[in-house]
Amino acid sequence: MPARRKKTDPSHRPNPAPSRIRVLKRGVQRLGMGVFALIMMLAAAPAQQLGPETNQPLPRFVSMKAGEANVRRGPSLTHRVDWVFHHRGLPLMVIAEHGHWRQVRDREGLGGWVHYAMLSSSPTAVVSSDMTELRRQPNFESLVVARAERDVVLRISSCKPNWCKVSAGNHRGWVQAADLWGATAPDED
Repeated sequence: MPARRKKTDPSHRPNPAPSRIRVLKRGVQRLGMGVFALIMMLAAAPAQQLGPETNQPLPRFVSMKAGEANVRRGPSLTHRVDWVFHHRGLPLMVIAEHGHWRQVRDREGLGGWVHYAMLSSSPTAVVSSDMTELRRQPNFESLVVARAERDVVLRISSCKPNWCKVSAGNHRGWVQAADLWGATAPDED
């Protein structure tokens, strides 16, 4: 029969202090709640839709590569041409993809299906307000270097929050992004 240890025996180790166990449990619970909260936030965030052909975000802006492009009712050459876009550099919003075809919309919301070879990823924008000021620097105190009329197509070289550096012909400057269609990430309708 094994010998019994007495409680006063120094080799007898009692269970860890209950206060340490509680602290450890609280730490694990807090960590678990933090991980749970993170998972819930990620699940609640809207997932960005990606195009099945290009794996690029939908909707997104592109521009016309060609000077003329047929806009069709469906994504193939057998579909009827509804109209023709006639402006090189015109910004368009891609809203869907099917094979080599992209469903696009212009600023007025008109659109259809265009072959991808007619489109470019070069950023452009259309001036959406009358006599938009191009400034030397991206702030309102900066000198106005030019004015652009409504519906003018501008090339975008870069954007900062609320401002885009643009050019048209020999004119270059900074324009408020709110005065341009095609300069910011498109909103889904």
